[in-house]
Amino acid sequence: MGFSFLLIHLAILVAIYGILAISLNLIMGVTGLFDMGHAAFFGIGAYATAILMTHFNVPWIIAITTSFALAGLVAWLTGIPTLKLRGDYFAVVTMAVGEIARSVFRNWMDVTRGPLGIPNIPPAEFLGVTFTPGIPFLGLSFVLLALMLFLSQRLIFSPFGRILKGIRDDEGAGVEALGKDSYRHKMRVFVIGSGMAGLAGSLFATYIGYIDPSTFTLWLTNFILLIIILGGKGNSIGAVIATALFVFLREGVRFLGLPTSIAAPLQQWIFGLLLILVMLFAPRGLVPERTDRWGPPSAPTPGPSV
Repeated sequence: MGFSFLLIHLAILVAIYGILAISLNLIMGVTGLFDMGHAAFFGIGAYATAILMTHFNVPWIIAITTSFALAGLVAWLTGIPTLKLRGDYFAVVTMAVGEIARSVFRNWMDVTRGPLGIPNIPPAEFLGVTFTPGIPFLGLSFVLLALMLFLSQRLIFSPFGRILKGIRDDEGAGVEALGKDSYRHKMRVFVIGSGMAGLAGSLFATYIGYIDPSTFTLWLTNFILLIIILGGKGNSIGAVIATALFVFLREGVRFLGLPTSIAAPLQQWIFGLLLILVMLFAPRGLVPERTDRWGPPSAPTPGPSV
């Protein structure tokens, strides 16, 4: 019973972090925007759901919708002055946004309870069904993961997605020279990806039942970034596969009964070894970016014969 509960717990975390990885992959892997503040939008979604459900008894479906919209709104406000920046400048600004959000979570005592966190978050409930931790929540989380994966695939392989890849590869010659508004497209994907992160945060809050600022740090963004590199930038399916691998390794080590002084370094050692192996033997990731929707990568076009 204990082992089956552990597997269900890890599978739920795979679904939640998988949605978060898909969202950052749209922004960073597909579009090339180096977003280092993604954990902030995950936290905004979590806190929005926690506050609405504990303080105002708002139904879960409204809380998770609000979390998506609020994270997207904050992304839009952030993107107005920052999306005209490129490269390292955008990374620095988004990192600062992440730290500002965590500071708000930690210091706005009247609303967020600061370091004390928000406990007793009610479980998700919809159409009379209560999704308690276990099989019910596992089903809910995987339905939402499948939906986000489907939507991201449709977006990536649409004309809009091809423009995003053009922005990543060569924003000036590949997009703006063709008369496309790169700023508008970057804003849209930034809002969509951040909204997805808010949805993942909402799921996290209702599953754990307690949140505090220590979860939403730069380390979380780095963790998801490692997942994208391991899975293959620009590939949502690869992001989900890499999430499963990382979560089972990371959380599985905690249940080996090892002392903390050994378990924590062992986790970092495993992550480092995985990245080294991937860079050596699969530099494009475990599942390289595909040029069609579900099939294998297209063969390179042969050059002219000499």
